[in-house]
Amino acid sequence: MSFIELYVRQTLAFAGSECRFEDADYIIVGVPFDNTSSYRPGSRFAPRAIREASLNIEGFSFRSNRSIDDLRIHDAGDLDVSLRVEETLRRLELVTREIIEAGKTPVLIGGEHTLTIGSVKAIDKPFKLLCFDAHLDLRDEYLDMKFSHATVIRRICETNKNLEEVIIVGARAACKEEIEYAKKKGVHIIPSREILDGSIRDSSSKVNRLLGDAKALYLSLDMDVLDPAFAPAVQTPEPEGISTHQLLNMISEIDLDRLVAFDITEMTPPYDFGATSAVAAKIIFEVLLQKG
Repeated sequence: MSFIELYVRQTLAFAGSECRFEDADYIIVGVPFDNTSSYRPGSRFAPRAIREASLNIEGFSFRSNRSIDDLRIHDAGDLDVSLRVEETLRRLELVTREIIEAGKTPVLIGGEHTLTIGSVKAIDKPFKLLCFDAHLDLRDEYLDMKFSHATVIRRICETNKNLEEVIIVGARAACKEEIEYAKKKGVHIIPSREILDGSIRDSSSKVNRLLGDAKALYLSLDMDVLDPAFAPAVQTPEPEGISTHQLLNMISEIDLDRLVAFDITEMTPPYDFGATSAVAAKIIFEVLLQKG
């Protein structure tokens, strides 16, 4: 029995995908996990909400001139999560590694951002982490927890031997401890103000320069990178974020050819009437269509 069969359960199919695992290029896995949520819990409901939205928005992209139907996608279902954070991360690592070793790209629908700690462990070669996020997530601990949505990037920096660089885009919320750690570790930060005051092309070019000759890319997208006006249903909303238009334009100009895994996290469906779910589904469409 494979780890996918052991730890993943069938649910709604993202975008109505009907491709078999063996034939697919992209494998959807939901991660309904929000055990460390500290402000607005509910991201455990996001995988289903985003799948529902994906079935009810159009799949054609005017940026890539292609449709999501052109891609070979298999929805494996939802990870069977544990109440213990470390066990959930272990299961996700095993499932993600199995997908990558099968020559496919995992697309993980969270759930809270903590899940990234587990999934990046599945990458067995040097890689760069590109994270769209309002927060730096570089605290050493938060609410007496070492493994949480507020410590995820720090834990990855400390424990992942294959990590080459971290690039955080859209940041606008941090504490002094995080700023000091970012400087010490050489974490690249492109704050939301730089994007709002400048041009999308300049910001995208900067990201591409930082990615440089990376052998592999892990893309992690926390939905709170968007301003609450565009994505109100997130766990920890922060003012002065970028717009959906700016985010999707940046994605369309970033080189995703080396993408080996992608996650989208921190959406909390109970806090709006479906708008944020539709945005999240659209983001997934655009990322996958940009990679091709």
